[in-house]
Amino acid sequence: MKLGIVSDLHCNIDGLERALEIMGAIDALVCLGDSIYEYRFSNAVVGRLRERDALTILGNHEEVFLGAAGVRARSRAEIDQASLDWLAERPHRQELRIGGRRILMAHSTPWEPRGSYVLPTSSELQRFGEADADIVLYGHTHRQVVRRIGRVLVVNPGSAGEARDPRNGGQLSCAVLDTVSEEVVVQDFPAVLAGR
Repeated sequence: MKLGIVSDLHCNIDGLERALEIMGAIDALVCLGDSIYEYRFSNAVVGRLRERDALTILGNHEEVFLGAAGVRARSRAEIDQASLDWLAERPHRQELRIGGRRILMAHSTPWEPRGSYVLPTSSELQRFGEADADIVLYGHTHRQVVRRIGRVLVVNPGSAGEARDPRNGGQLSCAVLDTVSEEVVVQDFPAVLAGR
């Protein structure tokens, strides 16, 4: 099974559409959180994730938007209520079983309290090897990681919405994971900002 993986879209529908185009034929779309941006909601991004029946989890931006601090932001008339309700029903993390592989989706870390920025150079990255999973998919940092830590394959696709990774020339990125071979292809593409 081929999983197309995006994260940290931050209301960038053009980035999501470009990622979908680049990833090509995939069996399922995975979004690792932060589909929205601070107190902004994107009907286009969330609607596209719904349309694709994407396996989507919440990130820190959704937590703020859907929490007490986001009451005013959620009351805007232009927000599609069905999309908002769909997003609010997404979990903070999700465990999948695909082809005998246990896959854990987490926005930041597989451990609590969540929220740390575990960069590719961080010694904390080793803790991902303790996860009760064969594969851990995470986002949050906007920086790409494909690394085997012990028996666990750890993948961060970078960001398809807001480029922050200096190692790829400040481009956006997405990834495709073959769950059988565990091959991961991370693909960079120029930053597109027009649909924010």
